[in-house]
Amino acid sequence: MENQDLNTILEENRTFPPSQEFSQKAHISSLEQYQTMYKESTENPEKFWSQVAEELHWFKKWDKVVNSENAPFFKWFENGKTNISYNCLDRHLDSATKNKAAIIWEGEPGEERVLTYQGLAREVQRFSNSLKKLGIKKGDRIAIYLPMIPELAISVLACARIGAIHSVIFAGFSADSIRDRVLDCEANLVITADGGWRRGKMLALKNIVDQALEECPCVKDVLVVRRSEHHNFPHSFQEGRDHWYHDLSQDVSDKCPAEEMDSEDMLFLLYTSGTTGKPKGIIHTTGGYMVYTYLTSKYVFDLKPTDIYWCTADIGWVTGHSYIVYGPLANGATCVMYEGTPNWPDEGRFWNIVQRHQVSIFYTAPTAIRAFMKWGDKWPEKYDLSSLRLLGTVGEPINPEAWIWYNKVIGQERCPIVDTWWQTETGGMMITPLPGCTVTKPGSASLPFFGVDADVLTENKEPTNAGLLAIKKPWPGMLRGIYGDPERYKNTYWSKWPEYYFPGDGAKRDKDGYFWILGRVDDVVNVSGHRIGTAELESVFVEHSSVAESAVVGIKHEIKGQGLIAFVSLKRGIEGTKDLEQELTKWVANKIGKFVVPERIVFSADLPKTRSGKIMRRLLRDIAEGSTLGSVTTLADPSVLDDLKKKYEDED
Repeated sequence: MENQDLNTILEENRTFPPSQEFSQKAHISSLEQYQTMYKESTENPEKFWSQVAEELHWFKKWDKVVNSENAPFFKWFENGKTNISYNCLDRHLDSATKNKAAIIWEGEPGEERVLTYQGLAREVQRFSNSLKKLGIKKGDRIAIYLPMIPELAISVLACARIGAIHSVIFAGFSADSIRDRVLDCEANLVITADGGWRRGKMLALKNIVDQALEECPCVKDVLVVRRSEHHNFPHSFQEGRDHWYHDLSQDVSDKCPAEEMDSEDMLFLLYTSGTTGKPKGIIHTTGGYMVYTYLTSKYVFDLKPTDIYWCTADIGWVTGHSYIVYGPLANGATCVMYEGTPNWPDEGRFWNIVQRHQVSIFYTAPTAIRAFMKWGDKWPEKYDLSSLRLLGTVGEPINPEAWIWYNKVIGQERCPIVDTWWQTETGGMMITPLPGCTVTKPGSASLPFFGVDADVLTENKEPTNAGLLAIKKPWPGMLRGIYGDPERYKNTYWSKWPEYYFPGDGAKRDKDGYFWILGRVDDVVNVSGHRIGTAELESVFVEHSSVAESAVVGIKHEIKGQGLIAFVSLKRGIEGTKDLEQELTKWVANKIGKFVVPERIVFSADLPKTRSGKIMRRLLRDIAEGSTLGSVTTLADPSVLDDLKKKYEDED
């Protein structure tokens, strides 16, 4: 068998310890404290997770913390009865937290709305009773297609309150994508809005839903939230099926007792892309997910009662589920929610929000950070960012230069950065710094979170410095399967090593035990016998002062096995010339070696990305190989791909 070790090409030796002042006030304040707690969490998980779970409310305590008898279909807090909506809301109503802001919402046009914990609880219970009025009951599947308005968080918590299973679909997906997800989970209700704001325009969301539902006989009702009274889209309201939320909820009570849910009752389905093209409905259940998002939020963000916390993700993605709704609210945090894009009406919008709302914790994606870099330092420098005390990053490995920029320009070299690795499937953060005790390294997700037994292995399950990431023990936030397809679940995540979870990522581990995520193993290239993760190559490009973003793909090469094509997006005001192409070629050769010099460098104003900001390398590979383009339904802006394809072919 071919050697499956990855060749690693980057050496990053810069280190950033937390300040003494930050450490002294942190929940986890020393490496020794982390090591003691980590050891207990992996050697005695029953005791560790039992103590954490007891910080939350249970109608009935569990019989067993973890049941592995039917692995990989693990059970957590078996036979425990709880409700995650109760833990996010009711648990706080007997304390001063009830009058604290739970959600500070800002619409893209500039409206603001603040919901206290008491106010949010009232709205969630009204929404719950409105769902019951439509006949929704425990176990029903509900598709939610809403913009980032408070009703998105409210509807999610309302579903959880009555035991309905929510499946949130990002309000930007096409009608086809909605149809596929609705049919797969056989949803009988869709919650949507008349529209939502994006880049100064109102998108007609209800019309997109109507188009999707032409082929969805399972849907009996559509509940429509009014986003704007000033935009009257030509809606085709279907008598008996479609209901305005403001009409339906007029006479409902704002008291709705929380359903007692079994710990292993399904909480939500969230669809993620599959290699086959058919979306995978990832199953998360109630108890373990609740405990895990609660603890990761508490320790990774070092949450304090005075924090104003802002995760910039959309609730349509797992980051929004775990770290806008469930984790922070279970901790009694104040969360900022923003509807629109970071560059509307200009590139200073995010920093304007940070300044006005005095945001202290800011959690965003590397792709956003690279966009901020591309727009230039002048935008954040216009605003007072002194309220920030902690920064975070999520979604893909962050290249070291973007990390350094984030630290210097946004964090002003005083905010720890938590670079978190996790997935839709893991439910919550798996490898992450803890800000009060971890000496961080730019580009490294650092060390495993409590209860996470991570390793780097060869295909043959042998430990190695650079290879495949493996998770060797179950953890509470883990997925419980793929909806309707248990075999696909086993084949996708458990077939490489039957007793270990395989997340599909390559990784390396340095002399200090720190993990460096190298990206999807699908994105590994083999150049003249060297197996290299494209994430490392891309980081080298971004280190150049002219480059904002890059994506590297491999194509067939008669001599090398694979050759490299680099798609490079430049910083604003810089032109992609032949001279710059030669300069970048020399740059890569000097930084790594001539064996990884790309066959071609293609300059582009932007790169094809999903709506969550991930670069679609498989589509770039299709362009480079002249293949038929794969599915583009998840792209934020398909025109980027058309421009790139034309440019690539014209220059060929």
